[in-house]
Amino acid sequence: MGFLKAMFANNEGTSHKRVLGTIGFLSLVVFLFTCSEAHKEEAVAAVEYLTIATVFGTVVEKFVPKAKNEENG
Repeated sequence: MGFLKAMFANNEGTSHKRVLGTIGFLSLVVFLFTCSEAHKEEAVAAVEYLTIATVFGTVVEKFVPKAKNEENG
């Protein structure tokens, strides 16, 4: 359990990009084993776009200024 926790952690806590990348990879593997041969290309494209979209969202977070907490001033 400690290995998994360390694998997904960074200086500030949990790395969302690592978690989302792992979820995308696991989804792709599951889809490839469960889809029929005719639908594998669509399944790969769907998982690819979902993974890109979620990682893009975490990247945008880095450039959007964070709102100041009213309690801290």
